[in-house]
Amino acid sequence: MAQPRELPVYLFTGFIEAGKTKFITETMHDPNFNDGKTKFLLLCCEEGEEEYEAGEFGENVVLNSFDSEELLTADRISAMAKRAKADVVVIEYNGMWQLDSIYRALPEEFMVYQEIMIADSTTFENYNMNLRSLVVDKLQSAEMVVFNRTTDKTDRLVLHKIVRGVSRKASICYENMDGNIEFDDIQDPLPFDITAPVIEINDEDFALFYRDMSEEFEKYNGKTVRFKGICALDRCLPKGHYAIGRHIMTCCADDIAYRGVVAKGMGGLNIKTRDWAIVEGTLAIEKSALYQGEGPVLTVKHIEKAEKPEVEVCTFY
Repeated sequence: MAQPRELPVYLFTGFIEAGKTKFITETMHDPNFNDGKTKFLLLCCEEGEEEYEAGEFGENVVLNSFDSEELLTADRISAMAKRAKADVVVIEYNGMWQLDSIYRALPEEFMVYQEIMIADSTTFENYNMNLRSLVVDKLQSAEMVVFNRTTDKTDRLVLHKIVRGVSRKASICYENMDGNIEFDDIQDPLPFDITAPVIEINDEDFALFYRDMSEEFEKYNGKTVRFKGICALDRCLPKGHYAIGRHIMTCCADDIAYRGVVAKGMGGLNIKTRDWAIVEGTLAIEKSALYQGEGPVLTVKHIEKAEKPEVEVCTFY
């Protein structure tokens, strides 16, 4: 039986009146994207001031919409794509809906080629202050964040820090009122020296260290690190192995989760779950049952019991 063909999806996220419709309209009018022959399904999940007009992008583009998050199902989306005979799917997603809803609803053969968040630079700080969990939800998997309606008075550093507090990988660009786009060139120095013989991780920097290590482990492979963490024993680990890390909060109390690395070598200490310790050791990728495959393993050279830090939960900001 022939395998279903892969259907590319371009996912545009952002809050209402952020400029998603305008951005998508300009994209759909670009002959380099829409050649008039490729068949598109354009799905809209919210109504704003600007709306699409039937036929404005050509007969090869079919418009459909969802007005409820609960209606997002693989069967409905698949049926829409089949009726449109779609080669490409473009989705304008509702900023108040969780991204997990659309990712769970996409049929198996649908592949998200690019996820772009469109943000109004004049309101984004307010959204981040009042709807932080939804901002994080949209930022954490975005490949690009486009801040529009920028001026000379726009504080790019503030916007930059909000994005980098969630993602170090997303590209950031700024579009001014004339439509000119500039890419973000603000440097992001890590708060610890990765070139040092021993990389010292302060208590308040563990979340940044953990995320950077997870995203770019090659920078840490073979490096010696020192940090304070809370130990956790697991039956799946051999004797002398344990996890050590911190509880990290991404946006709110509901998403606090323990994140750490497998460590081997107790240095003669009688370690129990929930013990705090300062460890120093060398990182490498190894197989571990805790990861159900490969992951970062710390070969401990020195360990000592420690008092818990003043603030036990780490954040990115």
